[in-house]
Amino acid sequence: MPVSSAATTAPSAISATSTSTSIAAASAADFDALRRQDPELAEVILGETARQSDSLQLIAAENFTSPAVLAALGSPLANKYAEGYPGARHHSGCELVDAAERIAVDRATALFGAEHANVQPHSGSSAVLAAYAALLRPGDTVLAMGLAFGGHLTHGSPANFSGRWFSFVPYGVDAETGLLDYDQIRRLARENRPKAIVCGSTSYPRHPDYAAFREIADEVGAYLIADAAHPMGLIAGGVAPSPVPYADVVCATTHKVLRGPRGGMVLCGSHLAERIDRAVFPFTQGGAQMHTIAAKAVAFGEASTPAYASYTHLVVANARVLADALAAEDFAITTGGTDTHLITADPAPLGVDGRTARGRLSAAGLVLDTCALPYGDGRGIRLGTAALTTQGMGQAEMARIAVLFSAALRAEGDEIRRVREEVRELARRFPPY
Repeated sequence: MPVSSAATTAPSAISATSTSTSIAAASAADFDALRRQDPELAEVILGETARQSDSLQLIAAENFTSPAVLAALGSPLANKYAEGYPGARHHSGCELVDAAERIAVDRATALFGAEHANVQPHSGSSAVLAAYAALLRPGDTVLAMGLAFGGHLTHGSPANFSGRWFSFVPYGVDAETGLLDYDQIRRLARENRPKAIVCGSTSYPRHPDYAAFREIADEVGAYLIADAAHPMGLIAGGVAPSPVPYADVVCATTHKVLRGPRGGMVLCGSHLAERIDRAVFPFTQGGAQMHTIAAKAVAFGEASTPAYASYTHLVVANARVLADALAAEDFAITTGGTDTHLITADPAPLGVDGRTARGRLSAAGLVLDTCALPYGDGRGIRLGTAALTTQGMGQAEMARIAVLFSAALRAEGDEIRRVREEVRELARRFPPY
């Protein structure tokens, strides 16, 4: 797997050769033990491994972690209860998991240039919940990207805690260009005087202007919360602007382009550190998942290497090539392209809507999501290039994948089988592990 691994710092207490050898032996036997004890579940895992290996993973929020990240996730740290923070736990025996969390925090703050990092959130949504809990009170007004324009569930969906506990005012994009309308955002901020403004989305393929958001927030006396779940890995690699110098709080995930375990984190200035930490624990979460925190530390270490920076440049280059190639196949690309790993498109010119397209593409082994389309009731498709790039695919493969997209949606009869076999062969040439 073309993933660069960085050396990690371990306390001397666990440096004994006998200990590391026994852990390695135990890890190697783990799956055999699972197959003996629970063959039904083992077959599910084997099936998912096969699915990932013989189809193309284009879901923008997914990636392949390194074997080192997987090793940390499956480590004995999963056994340890560790409510609280390093040096102030509610359980004894936390000396070594304290070391793991300190390593993760130190690497996160160095990687993103932040004064404080909380690496305990279980997910991106948990990180956003903690930010709201630290800065807001129920009923406060919040300005955020509307779900119809690419906003996330935590940006005011009535089915989510955000929409139930706070009063959200949605902003959108320009009807012609699909780009953020900063004049509209400023007008809405002046009219509604929100307590906080959220910048970030789940399906907007361009970089936000964080300086403009900061200026608007200052004008109305609002906190600025950046939801950087999607671009955080690009930020780590230096190919996307960072919200850290502008936002009061930055929420993010540690998977997606960042290529770590599924989880979240919160970055902030030192003046908000205590409020954020208390909002994570004890207000919104209990015991930290120490195996996941250790895996986050591994991913932060990997993301600090030149190899990772090169990877993120390739992710963006691949996305731009794929977007252009899809446009040549008659897909309507929203905003006219992408600055990131993420592409959103309307397949209507090919005679199908987003949900139908997703089903046909999935049957061909091209796995992706649907997304809302601005100013309409239809659904589009959302895809990303992070996982394909991790597998080692380049611009030639992106161009071919666009042709396969078109062929899958136009296929009749047995033609879809031919497309599926070509997708399978492409996946075999670039195995994830």
